[in-house]
Amino acid sequence: MRSLKLFALVSLIGINLFGMEIVGKIKVKGTSPHTYLVIEDIATKKSYMVKNQEKFDLINRQNETLKVKAKILQKAIGAGFPAVIEILEIIK
Repeated sequence: MRSLKLFALVSLIGINLFGMEIVGKIKVKGTSPHTYLVIEDIATKKSYMVKNQEKFDLINRQNETLKVKAKILQKAIGAGFPAVIEILEIIK
């Protein structure tokens, strides 16, 4: 039981330190003027708000399916408040 807890802790830290991979579509969500750019994970259907969208010019890649490596900056709060991520790289 102790090793399971340790593994869970290391896994959680690993996701934040080394990033996670998401395969999903780039979309704009919300209503004007409160819109935000997200990547919607194909596997889980979860949306992640992208913090550094300008760095990768993601606004011009809407509806494109991308595989990205990202780290979570803030956990999801609830409906309308998805987790916030920073994209580290786009994997080809």
